Amino acid sequence: MKNLFLLISFMCVISVHGQTEDIILGNENIDMIVQLSTSQKVAVVGNHTSVLSSSGTHLVDTLVSRGVDIVKVFAPEHGFRGDRANGALIHDDIDLKTGLPILSLHGKSRKPSPTTLSDIDIIIFDIQDVGARFYTYLSTLLLVMEAAAENGVSVIVLDRPNPHGQHVEGPMLEPEFKSFVGWAPVPVVHGMTLGEIAKMANGEGWLTGEIKVRLHVIECSGYAHSDRYSLPVPPSPNLPTDVSIVLYPSLCFLEPTVVSVGRGTPTPFEITGYPTSKGNFSFTPVSTPGASPHPKHENKECYGINHHQLGMSWLDSGMSWDLSILHRYVTQYVEETGYIDGFFSNPGFFDKLAGTDKLRRALEKGESLNKLEEVWEKEIEEFKNNREPYLLYPLVRK
Repeated sequence: MKNLFLLISFMCVISVHGQTEDIILGNENIDMIVQLSTSQKVAVVGNHTSVLSSSGTHLVDTLVSRGVDIVKVFAPEHGFRGDRANGALIHDDIDLKTGLPILSLHGKSRKPSPTTLSDIDIIIFDIQDVGARFYTYLSTLLLVMEAAAENGVSVIVLDRPNPHGQHVEGPMLEPEFKSFVGWAPVPVVHGMTLGEIAKMANGEGWLTGEIKVRLHVIECSGYAHSDRYSLPVPPSPNLPTDVSIVLYPSLCFLEPTVVSVGRGTPTPFEITGYPTSKGNFSFTPVSTPGASPHPKHENKECYGINHHQLGMSWLDSGMSWDLSILHRYVTQYVEETGYIDGFFSNPGFFDKLAGTDKLRRALEKGESLNKLEEVWEKEIEEFKNNREPYLLYPLVRK
């Protein structure tokens, strides 16, 4: 399994056409990180993506070797080493390599407590995001910032490119649908790096009580939002390839429905289907430890669509959002069964992913999504104007 993970990582690197290697991540600026951390008690929020491309070593190992006083590590969803399935509870642990305590931010608590921050001066945040509002690393960042602000702790964000940085798409989060899969008041595809989001959260008063944290963003260099960026390390077990990442914002809406998105197969978020569907393409989800222990429709043959070629075309064209796949399955299900009941297996969770109940209600009524998309376009333009002061990188490479 480890060799397969490394092979997939290598494939992710070579699939980009000459841009990934020109970008230097924020975590490569070790001298600045060490300077800012001198004589400070440090906690790191990191995972398996917190690796320096230049050396292949983990940020924590590198900082320890440079004499930085790291006291503890906070682990998000998927764990510190990235080997936990989606949604799995992460328990406190000890890192075998460094002996540092690992405190979970995806267990009983998703926000550092005053007790866990009482011996900390600085939190360093270094995690690769994928640019979708419901990908929970963004929520973890905002909760960490909030806890730090409440407890007088500074935050350093080591910035990274957004693989969906060229687009802003989808509905804005409505306040009543705020949850861990939708914490930031942004569109589904927001087009910002986590460093930019952090600055906007501080500047726009997103943290509870509009509290502000002492924030330092160490920028990446050589990056523009229009760049096609291939992640050097898969961000989670079920997003192993560039194709799965580009399809993720669109296909994730199928998660709380009868449709499988391929969890429990070698190609999650590249294939979709369900047992009673029609189609020439078929797959069978099976238990996959570390990724999907009990996937939807486990051990049942599903019929549907292989989206790999579509994803490849999206990578080439720069597209990253399309609700037609969701709409097609809704239409197909109603044609097969005569009713919509049963398609949404978890309507409440669907609404949290969408950040609104308007999308689900329109689909249930068989309405066109054109009117909703017109509303979203107006909200997106307002969002783009509001985010402009916080952008750190050019929108288009000059």
